[in-house]
Amino acid sequence: MVSRRRNVDIAELVERARQADPRSVARLISLVEDGSPALREVAERLMPFTGHAQVVGITGSPGVGKSTSTSALVGSLRAAGKRVAILAVDPSSPFSGGALLGDRVRMQDHATDPGVFIRSMATRGHLGGLTAAAPQALRVLDAVGCDVVLIETVGVGQSEVEVVQLADTTVVLLAPGMGDGIQAAKAGILEIADVFVVNKADRDGADQVARDLRYMLSLGGKHSEAGAWRPPIVKTVAARAEGIEDLVAAIDKHRDWMAATGELQRRRQARAGSEVEAIAVETVRRRFSEVHGAAALQELAAQVAAGRLDPYAAADELVASLPA
Repeated sequence: MVSRRRNVDIAELVERARQADPRSVARLISLVEDGSPALREVAERLMPFTGHAQVVGITGSPGVGKSTSTSALVGSLRAAGKRVAILAVDPSSPFSGGALLGDRVRMQDHATDPGVFIRSMATRGHLGGLTAAAPQALRVLDAVGCDVVLIETVGVGQSEVEVVQLADTTVVLLAPGMGDGIQAAKAGILEIADVFVVNKADRDGADQVARDLRYMLSLGGKHSEAGAWRPPIVKTVAARAEGIEDLVAAIDKHRDWMAATGELQRRRQARAGSEVEAIAVETVRRRFSEVHGAAALQELAAQVAAGRLDPYAAADELVASLPA
């Protein structure tokens, strides 16, 4: 009886979310973040409606204007009549574990727009600039009818490259005065760019940053292969919404290229593979936690410590003992 009530609740929740009820959308994402047992049913009910949203990742070092650029992008997309969602990944509070919500402060212009959904998510210790719940949250936003989902990463520097696994198009922002462009080009974060943006282009040094990027692209790599996409360099002043239309055009051009070459399908299949793998690993982790600290583990640990068994053989025995 309890199970039937829960099924009815989830069905109603999904239906309200599909009707663009913001509270229902937020509730579904909360279920994702909390790892609710109801996620299997949620995923099953949302599945027929997924695969339509254009997913754009926005990343770059702290201070380059990611939040301001995201807000300006939203304005342009809304003017074109598109429904937009923003996943703004914030650092975790050291006290509550929740997001610090700095991005929402900078996006108040869109807070009352029913065509915009903004969600700040905490990293909760997850590395790579995203949060472990991001893939499933993205699936929710796709299924409830968002035309474009903007994923703004936390801004942690060179290691912030995980966004490429989620986004159809990855936009990397740089700004003058943030350090030498060629030095920055060594960072892995620049290797993932589909579109480069030199923000704060009204400042001295913006032209030099653009030249450094063009030089970097001329050195070869995957962008120089026949038929490969060559990332354009767009200059913007996001605080005044200057150059944003050029950025939107570059993103759309990249999407058209991906659709024509099959790259869009390849990326989305890779995204689905990573999502399935993450769920499978989490399932195994939970099963392992059921035997962690059990007599079998303690006995194996004692044999390894005593030198009677090597750790690989012990691990094999432990895996074999996991519940099905």
